[in-house]
Amino acid sequence: MKNSLKAALLSGLVFPGVGQIFLKQYKRAAVIIIAIVVSLTVVIMEATQLALAIMDKIMSEGGTIDMETISNAATQAYTTSSNQTIDLGLLSLLLFWIIATIDAYIMGKKKDKEERSSLNYKI
Repeated sequence: MKNSLKAALLSGLVFPGVGQIFLKQYKRAAVIIIAIVVSLTVVIMEATQLALAIMDKIMSEGGTIDMETISNAATQAYTTSSNQTIDLGLLSLLLFWIIATIDAYIMGKKKDKEERSSLNYKI
């Protein structure tokens, strides 16, 4: 299997940045992993705050917990609060993931080309 395909699959299916690590592009991998972790952290923190707000709302209304109450509270909390942070976090997460996969493929193609050219010189 070619380096480009391995690296793209590792970054796309395992975790963004793993393909860069496979290609020994450690600085690129670090930047990508940090960007992904920051995006994930933002999304998780905002989602946790939203979940806590939903729980507070349910408890303040008598504490009856059933699926309809949870669904109504979640819908109301999401539509009334400005959750642009979650949306931007998810969008950045998706973009970084795609960029990492494409970058791993491109870097792998370069490595494949270098290996082919070095084999031609040895023959």
